[in-house]
Amino acid sequence: MRTVAISDDAIRLGQFLKLAGLADSGADAKVELLGGRVEVNGATERRRGRQLVRGDTVRRGADTVMVG
Repeated sequence: MRTVAISDDAIRLGQFLKLAGLADSGADAKVELLGGRVEVNGATERRRGRQLVRGDTVRRGADTVMVG
């Protein structure tokens, strides 16, 4: 598992997917989320606006990334 650092205290899931390279654009992030292909802390998440904080884990397919 790799860690991707954020500069603020929290980040929206859609933004984090792009920052971590799990989605190429906001539109790609939306498709992945609506398709149920993204998990946050082990639970399927469909909201782009979900707030993530340091220590949260995001999984898409075989890729797992920790918010750092």
